[in-house]
Amino acid sequence: MSAADRYRRWFEYEQDSHLKTLASFESVHSELRSLPSFQKAVNLMAHVVAARKMWLFRFGAAPDCPRELFPENVALAELPGLVNEMHAAWAAWLSELDDAELARSFEYQSFEGGWYRNTIEDILTQLFGHSWYHRGQIAALIRSIGGDPAVTDFVFWTREPLPPR
Repeated sequence: MSAADRYRRWFEYEQDSHLKTLASFESVHSELRSLPSFQKAVNLMAHVVAARKMWLFRFGAAPDCPRELFPENVALAELPGLVNEMHAAWAAWLSELDDAELARSFEYQSFEGGWYRNTIEDILTQLFGHSWYHRGQIAALIRSIGGDPAVTDFVFWTREPLPPR
């Protein structure tokens, strides 16, 4: 498996995990969805989407950058569309990814105004860790208000069941 293929595989896992996370929001009783912790969980998922879109823009693969990296008061009903749009954009970009592109350095300006340089591979590695981190926060928030958090551990996604011995 090439390095580019590995990142495409990780993105398949991430897509599945995002969809499971979206489904976990539905496990929260409707009366509890007005709690600040529920809104925080929704906003965190919107942040994951915004961060992914921001990096596509910085790679030169998207026409515009999200205005807010940490969106607030995002409606739960908006999330599936935002996630699906982000998944489609990333799937298209990743379909063209090769190992030479992974090694490419690029420069970008942070939201704080400083200029930085990284490789594409640095950022892809960061993005997968970033999503894991925030999905964990979302799972804890969902659990704290009585919902069923999504199980998104990579090992569960990759596990191959064997017959009993």
